[in-house]
Amino acid sequence: MKVTDGIDNKKYLWQLTIEEFKDLHKEITKERNYEYGIKGLAKILGVSRSKAYNIKASGILGDAIIQNGKVIVIDVEKALQLFSESNR
Repeated sequence: MKVTDGIDNKKYLWQLTIEEFKDLHKEITKERNYEYGIKGLAKILGVSRSKAYNIKASGILGDAIIQNGKVIVIDVEKALQLFSESNR
C-alpha cells in the first residue's frame, strides 16, 4: 500500500501532519541498493560465482541487470524479486 493512498490529493502540503509528511518523504526518497559484477550477484543470491554467471546468462534477471561493456550493475531489490518469482 502506498502512503499516498491515505492522503487526500487535494490537500495542501502545509496541511499534512508530520507523520504523513515523513511517510511521504520516505516513499519519495527511497534509496535503491545496487551491487556490482558477478561477485556482487553471487553475494545477493548466496551462490557461487559460476552459478551466478549461469543465472545471469539465463536471462531470469534481465530487468534487474544493466550491463555496459564489462561493467555489470544489479538492482538488488528487483533481482531478489525476479529470482523468487522464477522459482515458483
